[in-house]
Amino acid sequence: MAAAGAMMLVSGPAVAAEPEPAGPSPRTEVTISSVDLDGPAVSSVKVTVRNAAPHRLRSLKVSLHGPTGWAVQPSVRSVPGSLATGASADAAFRIQVPEKRAGFTVRTFTATAEYQGGDGLGSATGTRSERTGTPQPNLAAAYNSVAITDESNTKPGNYDGEGNSFSAQKLADVELTRKAAVSALGAELTWPDVPAGSKDNVSSAGQAITLAGKGGKLVFLGSGVTSGAVGSATVHYTDGTTTSGSFGFPNWSFHSVTAHGATLVKSTNGRNRPDGYGNAGIDYNIFANSIPIDASKTVELVVLPANGNIHVFDMAIAP
Repeated sequence: MAAAGAMMLVSGPAVAAEPEPAGPSPRTEVTISSVDLDGPAVSSVKVTVRNAAPHRLRSLKVSLHGPTGWAVQPSVRSVPGSLATGASADAAFRIQVPEKRAGFTVRTFTATAEYQGGDGLGSATGTRSERTGTPQPNLAAAYNSVAITDESNTKPGNYDGEGNSFSAQKLADVELTRKAAVSALGAELTWPDVPAGSKDNVSSAGQAITLAGKGGKLVFLGSGVTSGAVGSATVHYTDGTTTSGSFGFPNWSFHSVTAHGATLVKSTNGRNRPDGYGNAGIDYNIFANSIPIDASKTVELVVLPANGNIHVFDMAIAP
């Protein structure tokens, strides 16, 4: 009798195929036309909504908002019908533009689309920024405060609003003379190159300053008056995008030298008062602080914080 033979097949573990990496989902696109800011006037503005998703978009409503206080008519526009993939629709608005402000100003406009279908998200937003005026060519062009005076003539100084200032002689004792190099937080900065008794720093009030370069942070050299010398600076890049960051300086004296995350750069002995040099034995200080910036982009200009208690002697881009 022949024995029956058995054969067993053993298969190896199944190997799952690597999934294809998912790309970004198509999103509804919202764009805003240019805005004529030559006010006072009523400007026409067009908002375009494009359905970039694979599904039909319907029940579309579009709204537009300008800067605070600017009237927009109508408040909302309903777009009839629906949008196939790749199709676009326009919504027209009229916006009341006030008289131009002096100096450099950035105006931001925001449009919102609400809908059903399309990308399934229900809403999409687009923004546009428009500039008026011209930024200052450099920080020195924006100097508006006298921080340094000679001990023989202290009257021009008014760093703190009470007629006080740094002594040029005591600054020279710590190597802060005209055009002196100052290294701080990885940046190479320069002390103001002006005579004592002249405007030599910027009391920060939202001034726009041209500054070009690339790096990972923007470093400010200065000090504060009062204990509230804190604010947000906005960096504009050449591609039209921006980033903002908050920084502060301690009071130039009678305040912790590490307040607001600042770094002490130099300390001087005493200060100049309207009636001459005084307050010997008390330190009056210069600090550095920084904000992070996008190292992959090129800086075009910087808008300083809107806080006059922040005084800036120089700023520079650092790695």
